[in-house]
Amino acid sequence: MPTYRCTTPHGLLDTERKAAIAREITRIHSEVTGAATFFAQVIFDEVPSGNYFVGGAGLHGEQIFVFGQIRAGRSELDLQRLLKDLLAGVAAASGFSSQSVWLYVTELPARLMAEYGHILPEPGDEQSWLTNLPIEDRALMLSVGR
Repeated sequence: MPTYRCTTPHGLLDTERKAAIAREITRIHSEVTGAATFFAQVIFDEVPSGNYFVGGAGLHGEQIFVFGQIRAGRSELDLQRLLKDLLAGVAAASGFSSQSVWLYVTELPARLMAEYGHILPEPGDEQSWLTNLPIEDRALMLSVGR
């Protein structure tokens, strides 16, 4: 966790822009929350023409819908910074204006999430959680993104 799903009209973003957006989301989430980058997942969903509507009309143009699910327990100040930085970062990485980026973040209790075969720690407890994992699991996590 976190998981950020980016939904766009089919063909809007090439692989390089998707990778740039994924790097920005990962960097920003890690910087704001302190969570290790190996937790961040960014998934792109492309919607075929005729299957994406805004205001009741088919979408034509640039739109990136980002829906993030993160662990609950962050301060209101950190959440606002996360939203502001993600909005600017996704816009810059995509090459679109911030008006084209719609961003929603929901919080889930860590006790209701599991990754890498383990229930996730509360925010701030990541290092002790990681230290107490089996060495093979810890090595796997630390190798992600390298």
